Amino acid sequence: MNIQETLQQKLGKEIAQASNEEIYGALLSMVQEMAGEKERTDSKKKLYYISAEFLIGKLLSNNMINLGIFNEVKDVLAQNGKNIAEIEEVEPEPSLGNGGLGRLAACFLDSIATLGLAGDGVGLNYHLGLFKQEFKNNLQRETPNPWIEEKSWLKKTDVVYPVSFKGLNVNARMYDIEVTGYNNKTNKLHLFDIDSVDETIVEDGITFNKEDIEKNLTLFLYPDDSDENGRLLRIYQQYFMVSAGAQLILDECTAKGCNLHDLSDYAVIQINDTHPTMVIPELIRLLVERGLDMDEAIEVVSKTCAYTNHTILAEALEKWPVYYLKKVVPQLMPIIEVLDDKVRRKFEDESVSIIDRNDTVHMAHIDIHYGFSVNGVASLHTEILKETELNNFYKIYPEKFNNKTNGITFRRWLLHCNPALTELLDELIGEGYKKDAAELEKLLAFKDDEKVLDRLVEIKHANKEALCKYLEETQGVKVSPDTIFDIQIKRLHEYKRQQLNALYIIDKYLEIKAGKIPAAPVTAIFGAKAAPAYVIAKDIIHLILCLQEIINNDPEVSPYLKVVMVENYNVTKAEKLIPACDISEQISLASKEASGTGNMKFMLNGAVTLGTEDGANVEIHELVGNDNIFVFGASSDEVIEHYAKADYVARDFYEKNPAIKAAIDFITSEEVLKVGEKENLERLQHEIISKDWFMTLLDFDSYKEKKEEALRAYADQKTWAKKALVNIAKAGYFSSDRTIEEYNRDIWHL
Repeated sequence: MNIQETLQQKLGKEIAQASNEEIYGALLSMVQEMAGEKERTDSKKKLYYISAEFLIGKLLSNNMINLGIFNEVKDVLAQNGKNIAEIEEVEPEPSLGNGGLGRLAACFLDSIATLGLAGDGVGLNYHLGLFKQEFKNNLQRETPNPWIEEKSWLKKTDVVYPVSFKGLNVNARMYDIEVTGYNNKTNKLHLFDIDSVDETIVEDGITFNKEDIEKNLTLFLYPDDSDENGRLLRIYQQYFMVSAGAQLILDECTAKGCNLHDLSDYAVIQINDTHPTMVIPELIRLLVERGLDMDEAIEVVSKTCAYTNHTILAEALEKWPVYYLKKVVPQLMPIIEVLDDKVRRKFEDESVSIIDRNDTVHMAHIDIHYGFSVNGVASLHTEILKETELNNFYKIYPEKFNNKTNGITFRRWLLHCNPALTELLDELIGEGYKKDAAELEKLLAFKDDEKVLDRLVEIKHANKEALCKYLEETQGVKVSPDTIFDIQIKRLHEYKRQQLNALYIIDKYLEIKAGKIPAAPVTAIFGAKAAPAYVIAKDIIHLILCLQEIINNDPEVSPYLKVVMVENYNVTKAEKLIPACDISEQISLASKEASGTGNMKFMLNGAVTLGTEDGANVEIHELVGNDNIFVFGASSDEVIEHYAKADYVARDFYEKNPAIKAAIDFITSEEVLKVGEKENLERLQHEIISKDWFMTLLDFDSYKEKKEEALRAYADQKTWAKKALVNIAKAGYFSSDRTIEEYNRDIWHL
C-alpha cells in the first residue's frame, strides 16, 4: 500500500496542510483497517486473559511498529514537514490500569499476538481511569482522567450480555481494542461497559455517589474502598466483568462445537490476581443453568481456570465478608458454600477453607482449590509462596505450583522508546533480537570495543538531554544532563520504599550543607501515584515534593543535588524516563516485591540496577554477575526471620544511628514545615520511628554505602558503559515472549 496516498485519501487534503489532530485521526483509522485485515481466525482452543487492569499505553506507534509501517510513516510525515513525535502527543493515553499488574497484562497481550497464539484479553472499560495526579501545595490531588474521544481505539460492538445483581439488572456492552502482534496476527482486548454510565456525577476531585451503580459502574479503576460503599462497588465491578466475560466465553466455545462437558478443550482462563476470581463460581452457575449437574460443572471449571498470584503481601489477597456478597451477588453464595463444603470434607486444616470462621470469603483460596495451576511471577516470589505464604496449599497441591518470571515487550520498551539504541543494536547484531530476544547476548562480543562503548555513552546522553527538555517544558523544572540520573518510578507503596530514597536525599542534603561536597552531582527522579485512601503513601509524596522545593531552590546544594517528582506518572512518561536512566532504583524490602518489571525495562535500556535481592532483581543479579549490579540490604530469609521473631524495632535505629536520627528529625524541621503541612509530616515521621513495617531503617546504612559506591563507579564512564552493555545483552531473558512461551508450554497448551 502507498502510505502517502492512503493518508491523503483519508484526510481529503495534502498531508502538509493537515493539522496534527487530523493526521492522528487518519493514521488511527488506517492502522485499525490494517489490523482488521490481519485478524485471527480462531483455533479450537483459546486463551481468555481476565484482568481488572490493562495499562496499554498509547497505541498508535506501537501498532505501527508491529504492523511494520512505523519508519515509512515517519518518513512520509517528515517529507511533508510533520513530526511523528508531535502527532504521538495528540493521542490520549488509555487510563485502564495502574501499575505493574496492568502493564504486565498489556505486554502479555502483545506477546500472545506476536507468537501467533489465539488469546484475547477481558476487562472493563473505565472512563476516568485510576485518576489524574496533580500536585498542589506539595500534595497529591486526584482529578478524573478521561481518555475516550470520538476517534478512539475502542470499537463499540453489538455484543451485549445481561448481568444481574441483587435488585438490579444491567446490560454489559462489549467494546474491542485491536491487539497487533509483531509481524503477526491481531487479537482483541474485550472491555465491558454499561451504556448508562454518567461522567457528570463526579464532583470535587474524584468523589461521586458510590451507590448509583447504573451511573458509576465503569467510571473509575479501583474506586476508593475506605468505606463500605466503595468496597461494595468493587464487588459490583468485578462481578460485572466476570459475568459478561463468562457468557462471552461460553458463547464463543459453543459456536465452535463445544458441548460444555468438554469446555477445557476449547478454553483456558488465566485469572490475573484475585480481582476476577468470581469467574469460577459464575461459570459453575452458568453451566448448571445450561444443564450440567453441580459436581460436573465444578470439575469442568477446575480444568479450565488457572491463577496468577502477584503478591506476597497477605493483605493484598482479597477477602470479602459473606454479607457483602449476599448484598451484591446473592446467586453466587450457594455455589461458594458448596465449594467451601467440598474443601472442608477433604481437609481438616481450617487455614485452607474458603469461608473462614469470621464469615469472610478468601478469593485466592477459591482460585487455588478450583483452578489447575497457580503461578508466581519471579523465582524468589514462587519459592516464598511455596515455603511460607501459601505453604499450606503447596503441601496439598505441589503439582499445581509453578513459576513464570515476568517479562516486558521489547517492541515498546526498546524499539519505540529508544530508537537510537535500537539503531545501534541493528547495526551491531542484526535485527533477529526483535523476534528472539536471546540474540541480545551477541552484544557481549563488543564489551571491550571502545567505539561501541562511546556510542552507548552518547546515546544515553542524548536521551538525558531529551528528558531535560521534556521536564522543563511540562513541569518547568531545570535539570542538567551532565548529572547522574537516579530514577525510582513505580506505584507509591511503603514496601517499595520511596521513603528510604527520600531519607538518603535528606542525608545527602545535610552533608552538603555541612560542607561535604559529593564526587558527582545527582538528579533524583521519582514518579508515582498513591492510592487515594493510602494516607502514608500520600505523605511520602508530600515529603518528596517538599524536598524538591527546598533543595532545588538552595544555591548551595542544587549544583550537586536536584529532586524531581514527575506529575501524573504513566506509560508515556515512563517511555521518556527509562531510556535516560543511569541508576535504576529497585529498593523494595527483600521478600515483598513479587517481581517488578520496571527493573527489566531499565536494564534493557542500559541502566544499572541498585537494588535489594528481591523479586526479579535476584534473576537480574544472576544474569549480569556481581560487577554489573549494586546489591544491598537484608536478604529475604533475614527479613522473614525478623517478621517471625517480631524483633525489628525502628526506634532503636533512630536512637543509635546519628545519621538516621538527623534525617528523620529533618522531616519536621523548620525548613520543611515552611513548605509543608505539619499534620502530614508529623504523621510520616511518627510512622517511621514507631512502626516502619517495611524496615526502611534496617537497610539505611547498607543502602547509603552501596549508592555511594555506584556514584563513584559512574565517574569512570568507560567502565560504566561496559556495565550498561552487559545489562542490555543479558536482558533478553526478560522478554514477555519468553514468559508467554512458558505459560503456553506449561499451562495453556494452545
